[in-house]
Parts: sequence; C-alpha cells; structure tokens
Amino acid sequence: MEEKKLDLNSILGFVLIGVILLWVLYNNQPTEEEIKAEKAKKELVEKQKQAEVDEAIPQQKNEAITDSASLAKYKSQVGAFGYGAALASNSDEKTTTLENSVLRLVISNKGGQIVEAQLKNYKTYDSIPLYLVKDGNANFNINFNTSDNRNLNTKDLFFTPTLSKEGNNQVLSMRLKTSDNNYLEYKYIIKPDEYFVDFTIHSQGLNGAISNSNPVTLHWNLDGIRHSHSIKYEDRYTRLTYLDGAGDVHKLGQGDDDEKEENVKWLSYRQHFFTSILVANQPFKSAEITSKRLYKDESPEEKYTKQYTAAVPLTLQGGELNYNLHWYFGPTYAKELNKYSEYDLTDTIPFGWGIFGIINRYIFTPLFGFLSGFLPFGIAIIVMTILVRLLMSPVTYKSYLSQAKMKVLRPELNEINEKYKDNSMKKQQETMKLQNKAGVSPMSGCVPALLQMPIFYALFMFFPTAFVLRQKSFLWANDLSSYDVIAKLPFNIPLYGDHVSLFPILASIAIFFYMRMTTGQNMQMQQQPGMPNMKFIMYLSPLAMLIFFNSYASGLSLYYFVSNLITIFIMLAIKKFIIDEDKIHAKIQENKKKPKKQNRFQRKMQEMMEQAEQQKNRK
Repeated sequence: MEEKKLDLNSILGFVLIGVILLWVLYNNQPTEEEIKAEKAKKELVEKQKQAEVDEAIPQQKNEAITDSASLAKYKSQVGAFGYGAALASNSDEKTTTLENSVLRLVISNKGGQIVEAQLKNYKTYDSIPLYLVKDGNANFNINFNTSDNRNLNTKDLFFTPTLSKEGNNQVLSMRLKTSDNNYLEYKYIIKPDEYFVDFTIHSQGLNGAISNSNPVTLHWNLDGIRHSHSIKYEDRYTRLTYLDGAGDVHKLGQGDDDEKEENVKWLSYRQHFFTSILVANQPFKSAEITSKRLYKDESPEEKYTKQYTAAVPLTLQGGELNYNLHWYFGPTYAKELNKYSEYDLTDTIPFGWGIFGIINRYIFTPLFGFLSGFLPFGIAIIVMTILVRLLMSPVTYKSYLSQAKMKVLRPELNEINEKYKDNSMKKQQETMKLQNKAGVSPMSGCVPALLQMPIFYALFMFFPTAFVLRQKSFLWANDLSSYDVIAKLPFNIPLYGDHVSLFPILASIAIFFYMRMTTGQNMQMQQQPGMPNMKFIMYLSPLAMLIFFNSYASGLSLYYFVSNLITIFIMLAIKKFIIDEDKIHAKIQENKKKPKKQNRFQRKMQEMMEQAEQQKNRK
C-alpha cells in the first residue's frame, strides 16, 4: 500500500514540474517586436551573403529578356545567340576571379576567356607582379558560322557566369546561351596549389544553331610579356613548342616562323622561365601556328618578346562541341611540370637535343636540384663543377699524356721538319713513320677533347635555363640566370653590349692560362701546312669567351671559370706527381725498337702518300 502511495506522489511531482516549466516558457516567450527584430537580423545576414556572391560572380541583367523588341534587335544581329546578348545588354563587361595559393585567373564574361593570369609567387626583374596574361596581350576565340549564315566570334559575345565549388576545387561555368537550356559552355576548374587548370568546351542544344558545312576554328593568340632585364637574352629561350601525336617535340624558329602540324597534343607558348600551355586529352587533328618577334632592340620601352598564334580546327560531333582540355600557366620548371608526366609537359624545357639533352635532363638537373637543396646556389654551382671535373680527370690525364709524348718527340720531329723542309709530302711521310714507331698518335689528344663535348654543351644549355637559378644571387651577381654587371657603359659595343660582366672576364683569364698550358708546347713546334695556328687559337678562345658570354647567364661563366681553374690545377698535379717525362722518353725509345704493324688505314695512307711522291718525282 505504501509503494502505491509513493508511486502516486512521484507522478504528481512530475506533473507539477511540467506545469511549472510550461508556465516559465510561456512567460519568457519573445514578444512580437523581438520576433520582428530577429527576422530582420536574419534577412540582413542573408543579404550580406548574397552581396558577397554577387561581388564574386557578375550577374547578367535580365530586363532585356522581357523586352521583346530588344530581344528581336539582338537576334537580328547575332541570330539565336541574341538571347545571350540580350542578357548582357544592360551590363558592362565584368569578370570572375579564380585563385589558389599559386595562381590567380581573371575570366571575363565577354568572350568567356582568361584576361589575367598571375603567378602569385613570382616577380619580374623589376619586382612587380608577374603576369602571363594581362592588358589584352592574349585572345582565346572560337570562330563559327550559324545556320542562318552569320559568322560569329565568341570573343565578341557575352557569357553568363556561374561560380561553385566541388570539394576544394573552384568551378566556373561560362555559358553562351541561345535559350535557358541551350548553350556553349567553357568550364574552368582550379585545384588547390596547382598551376594546372582543367578546361572543357561543351555545347548543348546547338546542333541546329551552328553550321555543319563551315569550319569551326579555335584561335589562341598571345604576345609574350617581358619578364627579364635583357629582352634579347630572354628572347633566346622564348619559343613556341608543341608535341605531336607521335610524341615528338618540335619548335618554331627563333625569328619569324610558321608551320602546320597534324595531331597536336599540346601547344606551349614559352617565355624563357614561364610558359602558357594548352593541353588536349585527345590530340587536335591539326594546328596552324606562327611565331613573330615583336621587339626591335634592347630598350626598356620594349614590353613584348614574341607574338604566338594558333588556329585549330574543331570537329562537331552530332552538331555539338565536346573537348576536354587543360591550361598550364606556370614556371618552366621540371619539378612542377613532372607532376603532369602523363602529358609530357617537361619536354617544353630546352634541355638540348640528343645525348646532350639526356645528360642535362637526367644527370645535371637532378644533381643540381640535390645540391641546391642544402647549399647556397653559387656554392652549389662550384661543388657541381668540382664533381664534373673530377669525373672527367681521367680524360684530362689522357689528353696531357698525349701532349707529353709529343713534347718528348719534338726534337726528332724538328729534325724531320728541317731535313725535308722543301718536300712537304716526304716530311709528312717521315713524321707518320716516327709517330707510328713511337706509338704516338696526334689524334690521341683530340679524342679526350671530343669526349668532353657532350658535357660542355649540356652545361651550356643547363645554366641559362635552370629555373632554380632565377633571381638567385651570389657575390656581386644579382641573378645567376642572367648576366652580372660591375660597370654600366654609356654606349653600346657591337656584340659585347652596354655593360661589363666580371665572371666572363675571370673565365677568359682562366681559359687563356689553360690554353697556354695545352697549346704552348705545340706553338714551339714548326707550323705544319694546313694545320691551325695554335697561337691564334690561344688568343681567340679567351677573346670569344669575353665577348660572347658578357650577356649570358653569370652562373654559366662562373662554371667555366671554376672548371678551367680546377683543370689547370689537375694538369699541374699530373705534371708534377704523375707523369715522368724521362720514363715516357724511355718508353718511346723502347717502342721504336719493336717491329710495328700498320693497321689497314695506316697502310692505305702510306700507299697513297708513296703514290703521290712517285707522281711528283716523275714531273
């Protein structure tokens, strides 16, 4: 009985608590004024959010759509695409911005094309923001005929923008409409921290608006904006490059050039250290491309290097356009381009051709990237130079050994020259006999030099195009990818320029002493007919270095200076500690005593010289 009473009391207590709570809630409910204030506050927040959207996305005014007379006027001008023109009739040209941490793109609703492309992490030589597209230097346009025989260009028509997000990606749809559901669409998708932008061209419901009997042509034109102190130097590495369907890379000439190519996978408008690339998932059937030099001389007023154009026929499928493309606006930097290896974009970098390009691409580029990862860039160049010279020291040894042998033979060669000074043919015969008996070949000194040529040329291409050296300083050089300046001249010297660079001077001095060591002993020998004047070469090479490299990358001159300096020390070490001329002389004398067999080539040469001598005696 007590338990039932307790249960009843509990129930009554809960009921009482509930009644009290209801009474409290009733007495504390917001007044009508408070409800209105809260509603107004929410509306204000919504308006602010909408304002932000309106600011990010230009909204076309639709008043013209309700005006049948205006719509008819625009349709009389551009046919079915007058619907899109009517949407924009009361609207100025507006833009939408897509950006991530590295790239900022501005797309205009007029033409639906990119009107600004800024690389956010880079500056020009004069420290202003770096743009690949700006101030009307680029144009992207599709030219087509309508079914009612109008010729239209998308660059003249207005697109309707819609900005949205897909995960972390920003998506911009630009639609050129003929009605609410029929349109030509450009879609841009920009991903976080990438220079690579997905881009599609797609049409819906235009199979009755675009003529099938006339060509549809995509035009992409760009004037390369100057980014470097020297426009001439920048122009040396500014080229239109493209990849064909077979995977082969082609380049237009340095001057004015044009070409038509079948099956083009991508077009690269390279501007030395930066490039704009249009990539096709499926190769374009063909492309007519041109390159034209725009600047006249080395002047601060010159703003553009080259003008690039491309005309690409597009194919309608069922009367519609459907192309999956990509844009790359970014540095010509292997580290970045390697991220898109499936498109072979790294091939736009001028590594060099053949074996030289292979050495540059797979040896020097990774090696320098490794060294510069923990060393200052100038020190990294010096360390890489030391490694290269140590690697080539066996070749240096062979070269110097050959010179040492020729030096030992010099007295006997001088005797032959004096004895047969009036008979060049006989002199040549006796010289060859002596060299053959002694086991010395004049060509043995040339072979080591030839073996070094691939290294020489690969490094010649590496330093001016190594992106990691751009705007990196060392000692008095402000930019290792450009020339250093220690004095500015008040006039311009042809071939030399209007400035004095110190690194080429140092490299020229080092080359002079190197040439003196390697050719000095040859100059003491009597000059052979038909052979180059070694004294002339000894002075010509440093002079050529001084003039030619005055406007080249200071990193390259630094390499040649250090390289020749190290080579001099290596040769001095070989001479002092490794090569013993007395032993070489003894070895040659021993070789002369042994019967020497001639190879087929030597026998043939001997026979030809004997025949020539006999003919001369008959006369």
